[in-house]
Amino acid sequence: MRKGQVTEPVPDGRRGADASADEAALLRRIAAGDRLAFETLYRGYFPRLTRFLERVIRSPQMVEEVLNDAMMVVWRKAATFNGQSKVSTWIFAIAYRKALKALKRFDEPLEADEQLFESPGPGPESLLMQRQRFSLLMQQIGRMSPEHRAVIELTCYHGCAYREIAQILGCPVDTVKTRMFHARKRLRQFLSDRKEEI
Repeated sequence: MRKGQVTEPVPDGRRGADASADEAALLRRIAAGDRLAFETLYRGYFPRLTRFLERVIRSPQMVEEVLNDAMMVVWRKAATFNGQSKVSTWIFAIAYRKALKALKRFDEPLEADEQLFESPGPGPESLLMQRQRFSLLMQQIGRMSPEHRAVIELTCYHGCAYREIAQILGCPVDTVKTRMFHARKRLRQFLSDRKEEI
């Protein structure tokens, strides 16, 4: 890459060693004070972190502030990244900790987010039934703790393995498995109790 050339953001959902190497290179440049590298990393992570934080915080007013706080930590602490995890794991862990701190500051009632599960149906009646089911699921997920919502989001939408989720959340892998087990059990029970409604 020529000096001064701007790299493209790492595409959403891109996986593998190439993405990790590109992101690690960006972090090294950020540690050296390269603002273009930071902009590239920020643009690449903005959609992923926004979606993740929307699910954990469930308050649109707070998402941008928490995302910016997390990315400021990335800017200031880029030199501390030691390569023991993927860059994405490190960044998501920072965002998760910032989200939990924000939730402790603001204790407001939250409405269910109606875009967690995407399930198109073949016809209007089917769409209506799916929408009703989705709405009920969202209500139930909305009653879960931020820790349970984070596990669901990282598993279902970011394709993270339990070990990576454990690094992000700062807890043992068994705790992640337990949270997912209880979240699924709770959702299954909830759906079973409401078969008549959906």
